[in-house]
Amino acid sequence: MGLDGLVVVSDPYLQRRFSQADLRSLQAQYASLRDASPSGRLRLRDLPAALSTGVRVAEVAAGDAEKENSAPGAARLTDEEWASVLKAVARSDDERRPHQNVGFELFLRVYAEMQLRLKGAAAAGKKAGGIARSSSSSAAAFLTAATTTLLHTISESEKASYVGHINAYLAEDPFLKTALPIDPATDRLFHLTKDGVLLCKLINLAVPGTIDERAINTKKLLNLWEKNENHTLCLNSAKAIGCTVVNIGTQDLAEGRPHLILGLISQIIKIQLLADVNLKSTPQLVELVEDSKEMEELMSLSPEKILLRWMNFQLKKGGFQRTVTNFSSDIKDSEAYACLLNVLAPECSTKPSPMSVKDLLHRARLVLEHADRMGCKRYLTPKDIVDGLQNLNLAFVAHIFQKRNGLSKQMKQVSFVDGLSDDAQVSREERSFRLWINSLGISTYINNVFEDLRNGWVLLEVIDKIAPGSVNWKMANRPPIKLPFRKVENCNQVLKIGKELKFSLVNIAGNDIVQGNKKLILAFLWQLMRYNILQLLKNLRFHSNGKEITDSDILIWANKKVKDSGKHSRMESFKDRSLSSGIFFLNLLGAVEPRVVNWSLVTKGEKDEEKQMNASYIISVARKLGCSIFLLPEDILEVNQKMMLTLTASIMYWHLKRPTSFSLDTENGSSCETSSISTSDDSASESSFDDSGAR
Repeated sequence: MGLDGLVVVSDPYLQRRFSQADLRSLQAQYASLRDASPSGRLRLRDLPAALSTGVRVAEVAAGDAEKENSAPGAARLTDEEWASVLKAVARSDDERRPHQNVGFELFLRVYAEMQLRLKGAAAAGKKAGGIARSSSSSAAAFLTAATTTLLHTISESEKASYVGHINAYLAEDPFLKTALPIDPATDRLFHLTKDGVLLCKLINLAVPGTIDERAINTKKLLNLWEKNENHTLCLNSAKAIGCTVVNIGTQDLAEGRPHLILGLISQIIKIQLLADVNLKSTPQLVELVEDSKEMEELMSLSPEKILLRWMNFQLKKGGFQRTVTNFSSDIKDSEAYACLLNVLAPECSTKPSPMSVKDLLHRARLVLEHADRMGCKRYLTPKDIVDGLQNLNLAFVAHIFQKRNGLSKQMKQVSFVDGLSDDAQVSREERSFRLWINSLGISTYINNVFEDLRNGWVLLEVIDKIAPGSVNWKMANRPPIKLPFRKVENCNQVLKIGKELKFSLVNIAGNDIVQGNKKLILAFLWQLMRYNILQLLKNLRFHSNGKEITDSDILIWANKKVKDSGKHSRMESFKDRSLSSGIFFLNLLGAVEPRVVNWSLVTKGEKDEEKQMNASYIISVARKLGCSIFLLPEDILEVNQKMMLTLTASIMYWHLKRPTSFSLDTENGSSCETSSISTSDDSASESSFDDSGAR
């Protein structure tokens, strides 16, 4: 239980899937079942009987109609279905231990899976002419939202498309070329991902340089430890390029769970294909706007929304009468595709034209043939277009944009473009804070810190994650917010809480955030990030003894770890220019886990090129270890004080969370070995700095 009765679970996915009312009710049911057991413990094998008899768990999040499932004679799961439920939610080691004690989070996963099976049975009964059961809207939303991750179903079309992408882009990779091409008709893809190498390579394909490939374990035969390192590196790097990975862990990758792996691959490929759909990479997109107000709107849009706006801009040129609002139902008839390709590449059109054909599959086939002549990869089949498969249609349109966007090479000169370019450090800090916020698992995904935070709502969500219970949601205004003063009200509450958290907020008002003041927004976000990591360290009670952790404590800890390991490097502060060589951080990483650094790859860090190599290696080694960090090599080279602190603190947090570590005594500089116990209520935002393997 968290602050003020708030139920906090360490898995952000479960935290989002259940309301607080649901969690409290389920927690009470869990305690009741556990206390009713003769041994006072709830075991995995006890759950089927416990959840099938007399306990009205099915009422929660399902509405009154679902109560029938817990009444005598109501629909029950069969023994075979229960075995399937337990297998679906359990880790491989859980499956070998039916006597294992069930924690609250495992209970939640079993419950969620049970609800889905019951829902599926009810739907099947309805189809067969049985009694139709209605559910409340909240239950329907819960079940619908959970289907993609809990109902372990995959799209064969998507699998075939992603396999084709991998075969095309990674065919020449020295390590993978013997394993490629993959046959999309088999499950070979999921076997290849079990050592983590393929996914790491795919991440580097999406955002080159994210992973220093020297840090990837690429031996032909990897042991379990080496595979786990690759999986940890993969997940932390995926977060660092903007993927949402709160519901997937290293064990899922090791087991090759198809639905989770496909979901991750889908995100990585989408990031690759949408990399240029922004004003920074494609400044010609300024053609889509007419004034500064439209420019602000464009800057706040996600790449998908920008792609839609670009598509409609081109369709308007071709005289297309409809507005395309999605990548599914609006393009099922291929009419928009036919017009778009004729506008972009009229020289590639042939007879018969797609619009002269009535059969939708035939029309879609002609569209894809037109795209082939343009040199576009397919990503989808005619049937995928007709079926309106959103992910594949998005990939197809993004690739068309990459090949030929039809925008003027002569960027129009307009006054409101002048203020778009930021200096490099501002851009890097915006990127780091954006990725950190998205890693917290809040409901809003942000694309631009300076635009998306202006209404105050996202900042309130972030604060609620890192300081649960501090936000007065009754006083908050939920988007969309049209009236400016409502945005100011949200931002004023943000600053009020910031003052309560002892942030430095001199000369900043709510209206500064609403106006998008970059300097003040970055300063506030830095204090949020710093507060987050310091609280996480403090909440490791067996190490901090409940004391407040300071920047100085982190500095002392790091220097002591390096000194105790027999190394002589030292940092005087987090802005010590000697840190640019990378040697101190490599020594620190080697001190907390001796086997993680391959010293044959470390340079002296004297020349600029050597420093660059060390900086890149440090980031990948830290992520491989289990640190969730969002800095770039340039931050180390330039000794960005803020990023040096977060890097050091993340290494410290990882080290102190290990099963056996050392307690922190900053008063006399000593430490003693102890047992590290991490509880689920240490922090609602633990996932932002924690090992990606946590579920």
